[in-house]
Amino acid sequence: MLSLDSLAVHAGRDGLTGQGVHALPIDLSTTAPLPSVHDGGQAYEQMATGGRHLDGQSTVYQRLWNPTVARFEEGVAALEGAPEAVAFATGMAALSAALLATVATGKNHIVAVRPLYGGSDHLLASGVLGTEVTFSTPEDVHAALRPDTGLVIVETPANPSLELVDLARLAADADGVPLLVDNTFASPVLQQPLAHGAALVLHSATKFLGGHGDAMGGVIATSPEWAARLRRVRAITGGILTPWPAYLLHRGLATLPVRVRAQQATAHKVATALSGHGLVRVVRYPGLPECDPLGLVGTQMSGPGSLMAFEVDSAEHAERIPGAVRMITHAVSLGGVDTLIQHPAGLTHRPVAADAKPHARLLRLSVGLEDAVDIVADIVQAIEVTR
Repeated sequence: MLSLDSLAVHAGRDGLTGQGVHALPIDLSTTAPLPSVHDGGQAYEQMATGGRHLDGQSTVYQRLWNPTVARFEEGVAALEGAPEAVAFATGMAALSAALLATVATGKNHIVAVRPLYGGSDHLLASGVLGTEVTFSTPEDVHAALRPDTGLVIVETPANPSLELVDLARLAADADGVPLLVDNTFASPVLQQPLAHGAALVLHSATKFLGGHGDAMGGVIATSPEWAARLRRVRAITGGILTPWPAYLLHRGLATLPVRVRAQQATAHKVATALSGHGLVRVVRYPGLPECDPLGLVGTQMSGPGSLMAFEVDSAEHAERIPGAVRMITHAVSLGGVDTLIQHPAGLTHRPVAADAKPHARLLRLSVGLEDAVDIVADIVQAIEVTR
């Protein structure tokens, strides 16, 4: 069995030598020749109802299956220790497919642990996909379950507060209800939720998996049974990832472990420096002992990651800081090679209910690959010049 670092480089690349190529190929075909009406029809039906593409079959139509996308799926599945993975056009498309697949089983009640990414929270609260949600704390999940509960959803580390949730305990409290874990912040380098009782692991592949801010996608690693349900929804709704971003995201997997560990090392230095600054009220970073009361870093997670949040003295001050940075970019998203800062309450979590919205004093920082000294200097000058 290959190590995670080796899998990151090689997973999803089987058969390239036989094709006479070294770099990942890109198949842009939207349609494919059909051997006959009968054979084409059988292939169409199989893939449109959630089945996998079989060797020798026509691929029929890109909405159903694409070899470049399939290679990326194989790579993610290997890194998450999952039998299969299903890729989508965005992370929100992936979450939507999971919700629709759950509703299709006749269970439309969802228990969701807050805090979550603002887009996920908004989707769940809207009920637009036919779901009813009960928002919960980790401790109250079991009490929130109902006979029609089809899914428990959690994000750890949480967005944007960086709170950690004990997945093994949560899976036990879910009492057989499938647990979906948004693993975007940790990546499979630092956390593999399936090993702790999760049924589905979701990534906004746009973030760490791609790593360069130039390709959007979402992916869910899971069992063959769930994968078939997700592929059926994907085929019906047309939410499949397309070949060019699939290629870029797969290429990103090769450097994922190196990037994640380097960014993590820098983030620890940044968090430590900000913790000692007089104008910073609090720093939320799992690598700080006070931010990991359950001791999950080193057990559930192999490291604290490179995301952090910090609070300053007022909401007004927090809103001014992103506009004063020089090297760092004021932008949403995360997990790329450059450092990004954003104000969650005013941006990504703007649609979240007032009682669940992050405090307006809080800023979120995604640490990139720049030198820690330069990152700290930029943040500090922005904090001080806007005080």
